[in-house]
Amino acid sequence: MARCELSGKSPVVKNIVSHSNIKNKSIANPNVQPKRMYSETLDRQVSLKLAVSTMRNIEHKGGFDKFILAADESKFSKRAMTVKTQILRKIRTATKTKA
Repeated sequence: MARCELSGKSPVVKNIVSHSNIKNKSIANPNVQPKRMYSETLDRQVSLKLAVSTMRNIEHKGGFDKFILAADESKFSKRAMTVKTQILRKIRTATKTKA
């Protein structure tokens, strides 16, 4: 089952209700695609499985780095958390060398 590594979107069980009010179970899967996103801070490509709606949100926020730094960590996968910690480390080392 597909799950977005940044937003945590996963399949949802829902009922399809007919005109006669008969309920049939159905599963709605999110549109999850394997995607390589470019991190400007790390200066490399990062491979993640992302929902297309999350990709649109990343573009709206102004890029992968801004999105991942501002997003809620509770929904991240382990790979997404490692990417975020790598970005934070790189930012910290860059600020220490400037000071």
